Amino acid sequence: MSLPDTKEQILQSHTGLIHRVVMHCNNPGSVPDMEQVLQMATDNDWTVLVSVIRDIMSGNRDESILLALDEEDRVIAESILQGLQDPNTLPPLETDIDSDMAAPGIAGLVHASRNGNVQALQIIGNMAKQMLEAGGDMGILAGRIRPLVDGERDADKLTENMTDKGQKLMLQVLEELLKLEAN
Repeated sequence: MSLPDTKEQILQSHTGLIHRVVMHCNNPGSVPDMEQVLQMATDNDWTVLVSVIRDIMSGNRDESILLALDEEDRVIAESILQGLQDPNTLPPLETDIDSDMAAPGIAGLVHASRNGNVQALQIIGNMAKQMLEAGGDMGILAGRIRPLVDGERDADKLTENMTDKGQKLMLQVLEELLKLEAN
């Protein structure tokens, strides 16, 4: 078994992947770049992990799928399985968030929550708590999640008091939401 520090480092390094897979499993189609992410992982020789992730995405939650994995991959897959059972176990998201990567996921969760998906609402609530703790733009965004779920789309209101980076993220979330709502 790995030391807690090693496990934490693995989780930190792969938080985006873990959150994306859980979001996709709870609301298929909510992570538009899912295939690209899995293809990049395959290109980086994570074929066994990607195979297990695809099994999980297909509905397999049996822990025997973890047996084929090395230690690092097992930590990632276990975190995904735990996150599906209890969103509170998901590793915290980075505070220096990449808006190009985050916007589709946040928008997908807001859209699913708005349409009554209880799991998406739990995940986005947990994510908002983490963002609030991070402070800054993330804290402001956390406070704007509920208005987004309730249907607020006024970019000026939603980006108020945010830095340029925060505004960029919020505008990308809005853009993704409008695409999802148009379909």
